[in-house]
Amino acid sequence: MKTRVDVILGLQWGDEGKGKIVDYLAPRYDIVARFQGGPNAGHTLKFEGKKFVLHTVPSGIFRPGLHNLIGNGVVIDPITLVRELEGLDEAGVRWQERLLVARKAHLILPTHRYLDAASEAAKGKEKIGSTLRGIGPTYMDKTGRNGLRVGDLLSPNFRDRYAQLREKHLQLSKIYPPIEFDLEGEERKWFESLEVLRNMQLVDGAWFVNEALSRGQRILAEGAQGSMLDIDFGTYPFVTSSNTITAGVCTGLGVAPHCIGEVIGIAKAYATRVGGGPFPTELHDAAGERLRREGGEFGATTGRPRRCGWLDLVQLRYTTMLNGVTQLVVTKIDVLNTFAHIRAATHYHIEGQRTQKMPFDLCQTAVEPVWTDFAGWQQSLEQVTQYEDFPAEARAYLAAIEQELGVPITMVSTGPERHRLVLREAVVSR
Repeated sequence: MKTRVDVILGLQWGDEGKGKIVDYLAPRYDIVARFQGGPNAGHTLKFEGKKFVLHTVPSGIFRPGLHNLIGNGVVIDPITLVRELEGLDEAGVRWQERLLVARKAHLILPTHRYLDAASEAAKGKEKIGSTLRGIGPTYMDKTGRNGLRVGDLLSPNFRDRYAQLREKHLQLSKIYPPIEFDLEGEERKWFESLEVLRNMQLVDGAWFVNEALSRGQRILAEGAQGSMLDIDFGTYPFVTSSNTITAGVCTGLGVAPHCIGEVIGIAKAYATRVGGGPFPTELHDAAGERLRREGGEFGATTGRPRRCGWLDLVQLRYTTMLNGVTQLVVTKIDVLNTFAHIRAATHYHIEGQRTQKMPFDLCQTAVEPVWTDFAGWQQSLEQVTQYEDFPAEARAYLAAIEQELGVPITMVSTGPERHRLVLREAVVSR
């Protein structure tokens, strides 16, 4: 009997704190595998007084003896990857024997980034909030069946195929107004970075994962972005270009649906979003600014200020259903420490009707949140190490989340550091 792949993913619009939770859980596993997304991800980890931000490398890389796989569902910018690896070298992390790359993962070309930037600039006020990392154009080439994959680096005609794809992109770019982009400089860095990637451990990802399962090894699949950015089920068109939900694990790593075990969903104790798109519980007042300030809500990848709002339980109920969440992790509850009153949306009013269902098109539907108010605890949570030690008001807030979502909360993060994590019960059951 194979072991199963446990999954950890974000339930909101990203930035839920996945990196810290993966880092904490990693010692329970033999392999941590990224299954989708690209360097638009920014997984932040903080320990030993240092802060690390990972964009492509799985968050288990800081745990010695653990293998980390960049799966076939990921799109890789070699320049960004090499920069990350240099950071790991500076931190004294020995990654060379523990980091593997699936040969079927697609490559982000410099012209993908050029197209991304030109397309977004041309949209004007209709911008979707792209991180300009070339993610969308790369996935477009993937589905268009003319992308370049990591395994193609070893092909004798790689340069010719690169030239053909580059020319296609330059022809496409003519539909957009010109922008400043040092293509020659970026290409030079890109080809230099390819030499590092060629010499990394390249594997047939699906075989690697399934053979590991057959040997009884434990695998944790790490998602990027958040469920509300899923290409099919998110707030389209303000979404990313991959499937960020549990189903994406199967295609992003090459495992069958019955191989999925625990699904650990992560949600902040409030809500944030970067870039454009609908956000029903967004706050445009002093409370929203206070959440941004207290939570340090600025993008780890882009540095952009995040939009902030109260918790949206309608939205969380939707993504909990889509993902088949079995355990819930609540992060950044400490950001609410100074608030006397806290709110959460339990329903929407849409065209005079009260509902708990997400509408077909949140972008085009006028939504009015129906609020439930909670008393704040107005004290630090720094000394809380047991769930029972939380102030009564914090426990009431967490209990309401559990009741609305029908999923047990097994962990609560009270700060960015590794040790600021309150465990409620056995985190991973088998």
